[in-house]
Amino acid sequence: MSGIRSTRAVRTALSAAALAAALLGTVAAAAPAQAATGPSGSPAPLTCGGQGVDPAARIRYRTEAVIHAPLSTVWRLQTDVARWPSWQATVASAERLDDGPLRAGSAFHWTTPLPPNPATTATSLDITSTVQQLRPGSCIRWTGPAEAEGLHIDGVHVWTFTPVPGGVLVRTEETHRGPQVDANVPAATAILRQGLDGWLHDLKAAAEDCG
Repeated sequence: MSGIRSTRAVRTALSAAALAAALLGTVAAAAPAQAATGPSGSPAPLTCGGQGVDPAARIRYRTEAVIHAPLSTVWRLQTDVARWPSWQATVASAERLDDGPLRAGSAFHWTTPLPPNPATTATSLDITSTVQQLRPGSCIRWTGPAEAEGLHIDGVHVWTFTPVPGGVLVRTEETHRGPQVDANVPAATAILRQGLDGWLHDLKAAAEDCG
C-alpha cells in the first residue's frame, strides 16, 4: 500500500484545512455536492435492509466507483475497522467496541484530526458508529454522532457493493445534521463530499494494491 501512504500527509492536511474553513464559515459560497435526492431523474437513495439515509437531512452526498479487485478484498478492507488507519488518509484511530465479524449491532469508535479553530478547542473529531443493517458482501448501514467541543453531527452512512465485470461497483451515501453544520449547508456539504470522495479513493487504491 505504498501508493496510499505517499499521499496520506497531503490529503490529511487538505481535509483538515477544509474542515477548519467550514467551521469558520469561510467557505459559505462553496457549491453543494450532488445530492442523492432531487428532481425526478435523480437516483433513489441507497438502502441496506430496506433502510437508507436520513430523508430530512439537509447535508447529503452520494458517490461511487468501480474497484478492480475481488469483492472479498474490498469487503475485508471496509469491515476491518481496526485497520482503517493503515489505509485511510484521514482516520487517526479506530477501534471496535465488540468482538467478531462486523454485524448488525456492532459499534466502533474512531477519530479524525481537527485543526485549531475558534469553534472548538478540540484537536480531533470523535465518532461513535453503530451498525444498524449489514448484509455480508452486499451492504452496510451505520449511524452515530460525531462530537467535538462546540460541534455535534448526527450521521447516517450507507455503503453498497455490487459485483461487476472486472471488479466491484461501490456506492456510498451519507447525510449529516446538527446545529453547526445546518447553519452552513454549502460548507458542510463540501466537507462531506471531500470526505466520501477521499474514503472511496483510498478504498479503491488499497484494494487494487492488494490485488
